[in-house]
Amino acid sequence: MSRTFIIEETGFPDLPQLMLATVEALKALGGSASIDELDQTVVDREGVTEEEQAFTMPNDTRPKLRYYLAWARTFLKRGGALENSARGVWALTDAGAHIAKRDQTAAIHAQVNAEERERARQKRKRDKEEAKQDDQHALAIDDSDVDGDASSDWKTGLLETLREIEPAAFERLSQRVLREAGFVKVEVRGQTGDGGIDGVGVLRVNLVSFQVYFQCKRWKGSVGAKEIRDFRGALQGRADKGLFITTGTFTSQASEEATRDGAIAIDLIDGDRLCDLLKLYELGVKTQMIEKVEISQEWFVSV
Repeated sequence: MSRTFIIEETGFPDLPQLMLATVEALKALGGSASIDELDQTVVDREGVTEEEQAFTMPNDTRPKLRYYLAWARTFLKRGGALENSARGVWALTDAGAHIAKRDQTAAIHAQVNAEERERARQKRKRDKEEAKQDDQHALAIDDSDVDGDASSDWKTGLLETLREIEPAAFERLSQRVLREAGFVKVEVRGQTGDGGIDGVGVLRVNLVSFQVYFQCKRWKGSVGAKEIRDFRGALQGRADKGLFITTGTFTSQASEEATRDGAIAIDLIDGDRLCDLLKLYELGVKTQMIEKVEISQEWFVSV
């Protein structure tokens, strides 16, 4: 199919067109998909180049395309065209299944923007009224929408921290993650590593053990297919499986190369998944449950 949107290093993409591309990709996937499946399908259908996938947001490290695709999903969800589960699976609603033109996604975009402006106006009005009351226990209003989609700010901060540590420290951290995940005999080779191999570990699955070589790189942008091919070349004659860990992302071409038929399989862990693993294993990441107290002024009026 012909290209329907443009991603440039500067400027803003056509968000309604990205919303339409998201809907069409979901239709091609049978109506539901994980975020990674969905993003890759958009990339494949649109023929987005590796160079375009490597563009990042200004003063940020997030890939520009994925950033705006996340917003496209958010607008579609708020407009009733998509829904998502707690496990990160996105699906078309009945309304979303009937979207076929940019005019429809543009209308959703305009509607959601109008609703957000109205919500902001109402919030300013409430804040002004509460300020007049000088109530130290004013009602806490949370206008955020929890859609389970884009990574929250903690991941951005964590990735920035990971990119600042020394390479040897990142290798040790990767070693710790693998051990927490069930690997044994995990060895970091450091400067003695060759051919891009940073370490090796053994994964035991029931009665079978697999020797897995890994490479871990602090990366700001997207890892391309070339890096995957180079890593696979270092694995020849050594292992049946490899693992590539990065703080960045992988282009769709890199993902395809990692699972190419007839070649050594390479599993990929990008920055987003790495953050989830660090959170899961509580490695430098702590989760706190915060109590939220809301005061109903209407209730006191009715006493």
